[in-house]
Amino acid sequence: MGHKTPAPTKSKLHILEGFLSELLRQEVVIKSIPESETNKANADSKYNKFDLLCENEHGELLAIELQFYPEVDYLRRMLFGTSKLITDYLTEGSPYEHVKKVYSINIVYFDLGQGTDYVYYGRTTFHGLHHNDLLNLSSTQQKKLQKEYIHQLYPEYYIIKVNNFGDVAKDSLDEWIYYLKNNQLPERYTAKGLDKVEAQLKIDAMKTEEKAEYRDYMKNLIVTKSMIETVRLESEAKGEAKGEARGKLEERTEANREFTINLITNTDFDDAKIAQLVGVGEAWVAEIRKSLEQ
Repeated sequence: MGHKTPAPTKSKLHILEGFLSELLRQEVVIKSIPESETNKANADSKYNKFDLLCENEHGELLAIELQFYPEVDYLRRMLFGTSKLITDYLTEGSPYEHVKKVYSINIVYFDLGQGTDYVYYGRTTFHGLHHNDLLNLSSTQQKKLQKEYIHQLYPEYYIIKVNNFGDVAKDSLDEWIYYLKNNQLPERYTAKGLDKVEAQLKIDAMKTEEKAEYRDYMKNLIVTKSMIETVRLESEAKGEAKGEARGKLEERTEANREFTINLITNTDFDDAKIAQLVGVGEAWVAEIRKSLEQ
């Protein structure tokens, strides 16, 4: 039996939306994380950056799998996964128009197949054997199915061969792959969602015992000295002088803003306490709190 995946926080959903938007080259809004045997919980977040199933606002399913160890039959596993999703989400007796679109996104850390690229894409199309024409939907089908092309009805597959990536980010998707390969952000980035990753890395950088303390504090609204010290030291390591950094809105990183919003939203700390935790000025925290209340 599988385990129910804990519902991701709003900030983590934004991270996932950012990655999917860059990969699919379309705006992705996650509507829900279905409660499914397909969704697996993994205690070690290092090996479970995503590894889950989600549903977008159009009712389409997006299955994200991370695979670290070689599997000779992994391509068949991909096929099985999408087929099972389609049958799992089609109620017995329902018309075929209710078959869900599935995107299978596979992030692999081994050499899958033969190929030198680091991102591969596959979809279903039908070509004429004699005239080599592409089979298309009729106007009636387009109207009924609300799709323009046949491939939009079938599963689409993405394979990201992380180890093939050369560590030079040439576009926004490359910036995400850089992070997936190195577990750190490129020096400069524009990809959607990576600013949320930077905020999350503030927490991930803590030692194991400190992360446990942080999670307890978020649940029980308890501040620990180790967490405060961790945030302070992390800020200093990035070259932010404590005295000069306070009160300068233009110098605030998006990561600090996300961290501040997280504390305002999920705790009952006053502005002074949040300013101490994040390493910013109290007035800056108050301004963010005011903007959230509007």
